[in-house]
Amino acid sequence: MMRSLVTVMILALGSFFSEAATVEAQEVAEQRVLIHMKTSLALDDAQICAVPNVAWAAVKAGHKVTILVDASAVTSVTKGFGWFRKLTGSETTALDRAGLPERERQSLSEQMGVPLEQIPHNYGEYFDYLKDKLGVEIYGNRTMMLLYNIDPARVASSVTPIPLAKMVGLFASADRVIVY
Repeated sequence: MMRSLVTVMILALGSFFSEAATVEAQEVAEQRVLIHMKTSLALDDAQICAVPNVAWAAVKAGHKVTILVDASAVTSVTKGFGWFRKLTGSETTALDRAGLPERERQSLSEQMGVPLEQIPHNYGEYFDYLKDKLGVEIYGNRTMMLLYNIDPARVASSVTPIPLAKMVGLFASADRVIVY
C-alpha cells in the first residue's frame, strides 16, 4: 500500500513538473511585439532612448519586433528638422546627434554579449543596427509627417513611412504593444 502511494505521488509530481515545463515553453514562444514610439527626443529623451534597448532585448528573447514612430517622435527621425536645421541644410536627425553614453554602450555590450566595438555610438546608428543586423521593422506614421510638414524623403533610411491603414494592421497583428 505504501509503495502504491509513493508511486502515485511520484507520478503526480512528474506530471505537475511536466505541465509546468510546457507552460514555461509556451511563455517564451515567439510573439509579435510592437513598440509604439510617440515622444520626441526634444520632449523626453528618456522615453525615446529606451525604445532601442527594449527592442534589442525582445529580439534577443526570440520575438519579432516592429517599431512604429508616431506623433512627435517623427521629428526625431527627420533630417534637418527645425527652422535652424533647415536653414543650415543639416543632413542629420536628432537621433544621429544623440550619442549613446559610454556607460550605456558598456552595459549593452555585457547584457547582449556583443563586443563593445560593435555597439552603436549614437541613436541613429542604433536604429540602423536594429533594422540591418537584428531584423527589426521600423515604420513611421506618414500622416503625422504631413502634419509636421515633413517630406518622407527626409526621414532616416531606417524608417519606412506608412499610411494609417498599415498602422492599423500593425496594431491588429501585434501580440503585445509597448508604448513610449
